[in-house]
Amino acid sequence: MAETLTATALTLKDIAREAGVSLATVDRVLHNRPGVRPDTVRRVKEAIERNSFQPHVAAAELARGRARRFAFVMPSGPNPFMQQIEAYLGEMAAWLSARRLSVEMVATDVFDHSVLAASLEALSGDYDGVAVVALDHPGVRAAINDLVDAGTRVVTLVSDVPSSRRHHYVGIDNIAAGRAAGALVGRLVGQRSGKVAIVAGSQGLRDHAERIFGFNQVMASEFPGLDVLPVLEGRDEDDRSEQLLARLLSRQADIVGLYNVGAGTQGVAKALGDSGRDKQVVFVGHDVTALTRRLLLQGVMDAAISQNPGHEARAAVRVLLALARGEPILREQEKIRIDIVMRDNLP
Repeated sequence: MAETLTATALTLKDIAREAGVSLATVDRVLHNRPGVRPDTVRRVKEAIERNSFQPHVAAAELARGRARRFAFVMPSGPNPFMQQIEAYLGEMAAWLSARRLSVEMVATDVFDHSVLAASLEALSGDYDGVAVVALDHPGVRAAINDLVDAGTRVVTLVSDVPSSRRHHYVGIDNIAAGRAAGALVGRLVGQRSGKVAIVAGSQGLRDHAERIFGFNQVMASEFPGLDVLPVLEGRDEDDRSEQLLARLLSRQADIVGLYNVGAGTQGVAKALGDSGRDKQVVFVGHDVTALTRRLLLQGVMDAAISQNPGHEARAAVRVLLALARGEPILREQEKIRIDIVMRDNLP
């Protein structure tokens, strides 16, 4: 009995080898051309069915005559949401293979503009497309523009650099997300007055800066009785975020609200718990992960502004592929929506 192929090895050549025929014979079977014996047709179709192969997609890619390489430039370090995106990309192995695509992960310090720019510069000439979680800085903008000028398709992922010549942005409307967070904090605090703390990764990240902007818009216009404190920048690191927030909580006894703009959630929650105020301070953050799920269930976290990491992974790949082929982007399909998740509607 022929061995079933693994998902990552699904190519027309593999199907031909398993069926014991030539690549040209597989092509004739796929297109129902004459001149192939019935027994051979049966063997090819059985190999296709046994491996859940997608011959129509693979045949189209074979006709295009080339494979493509994409790079995803992602934050180094334990960011649960970014790890979810990487995991979903891993689950796309069969889909990618059927389209003759490979996706490679490049981990770097996205909070350091010089390091991120150098990582992007190192990709020039090696990839058909690049998706990058970007820092909005002139050096990073220049590195993106250089890639584009060299013929690489560039998509910004989660965090945008709109002043660059990147081809497309895949992510949510972060100003709207920040406004939603502000509305939640203000309404859940209710009639109390006091101060509101903000913990962000970096205001140099466009998504964080836009969320803070939207948050402050709502707080200033709708909740003037709440005083928003200066932003703490924890670089999305648990230890750093914990230390910064712990010091602030020890100095400010009247904090009634907390907005965690990015990651570092475990550190933020620990500082809040160690202060004994985890059930008194309204806590709104981002993304549904194993940790935020637990914090929501425990009542430590009141709400999470959520975006779908699987949709973002698939959208980034589909957009890069459409750009590489010169095909239109299905903008409505690739639009990433914002969800508000609380304990009572956890998915």
